Amino acid sequence: MKNMMIGVDLAKNIFQAHGALRTGEVQFRKKLTRTQFPVFMAQQEPCLVIFEACGSAHYWAREMEALGHEVKLIAPQYTRPFVKRQKNDAADAEAIVIAARQPEMRFVESKTVEQQ
Repeated sequence: MKNMMIGVDLAKNIFQAHGALRTGEVQFRKKLTRTQFPVFMAQQEPCLVIFEACGSAHYWAREMEALGHEVKLIAPQYTRPFVKRQKNDAADAEAIVIAARQPEMRFVESKTVEQQ
């Protein structure tokens, strides 16, 4: 598995993806539509994908796992302290990656279709 982490801020129509190495070196920042997102992720090497936990995050976690990615969900209150500038989707995606790199971070288990 590559040393890449991708934090994704899920929104209604536009998703913001922030890709960085585990060392913090930024690899990309992408704004993707709902239809572009799975296509883009299918082209990525297997990596760690992090979402803020919400109803749709569980769906996308299952989709990303089907593509061979490792997925972790993080509670939104744990990412807020890591937003460095104005709150927007790009800043949130970056904060998700930074929060996930913290050694003491706790993650939420993704739910199956039946559990949802």
